[in-house]
Amino acid sequence: MPEGNPAATVVAMSELAERAQIGPLLRDLRERRRMSQLDLALGAGVSARHVSFIETGRSRPSAEMVVQLAEHLDVPLRDRNSLLLAAGYAPAYGQRDLADPEMGPVREAIDRLLRGHEPFPAVVVDRHWGLVAGNRTVPLLIEGAAEHLLEPPANVLRLALHPEGMAPRIVNLGEWRAHLLDRLGRQAVSSGDPALFALHEELAGYPGGGGGHSVDLEAGEIAVPLRIRSGDAELAFISTATTFGTAVDVTVSELSIESFFPADDATARALQAQKLSG
Repeated sequence: MPEGNPAATVVAMSELAERAQIGPLLRDLRERRRMSQLDLALGAGVSARHVSFIETGRSRPSAEMVVQLAEHLDVPLRDRNSLLLAAGYAPAYGQRDLADPEMGPVREAIDRLLRGHEPFPAVVVDRHWGLVAGNRTVPLLIEGAAEHLLEPPANVLRLALHPEGMAPRIVNLGEWRAHLLDRLGRQAVSSGDPALFALHEELAGYPGGGGGHSVDLEAGEIAVPLRIRSGDAELAFISTATTFGTAVDVTVSELSIESFFPADDATARALQAQKLSG
């Protein structure tokens, strides 16, 4: 090894290690999204050769280039920070606890959305489907669920498919289970998050994989309905997911508001009547 400043040598070795990290990370993200180097290059406005050099460690991208490539790959903010660190730069996106004073406007927005959706159910979940908040109609969906499934941090997918959760009351369990597992599986593959893969494996082992209730054609044309027993009635819902599209905080970017809407007139009338009686 040539003589010289030991501190400079350490810095140089650190830079080489960082360059070796960014390439494999970028390649893994690109391949999980089934994009070629040319696809990424064209979308990000750079040459395919430059993308190749970054992935093989022959070129170190600027922080701006890392963000540019990550944006085109639709990489979550948490993983963008990881890419920046791997390239030798400081994280660009902050991460605050939802209870922090600075997050007051976010909490207020969530409260307004949840209240405004009543009398229909809505929940807020984090990136691992942990229950963050819910409105006053959620108990209608989870009534009868075992206490251990409701203890924080409750997981809404586990709560839905566990045999001691909502599953016994879901009329079209096979259909709804397949829908949730498909959605979770896609999320796990896209993110590469080991926790999501573990959750998918756990839920896939629960009973209830049969064909289930036949699909209602009118509802099935737009979404897979959730059909659940409530007393002597059967309620039907379709769901939507809402995110904070302009978030620059990791925590906020990972929140999702899952809103349930009546899939038929009978369900709408039942929930409106419950609201009036309450």
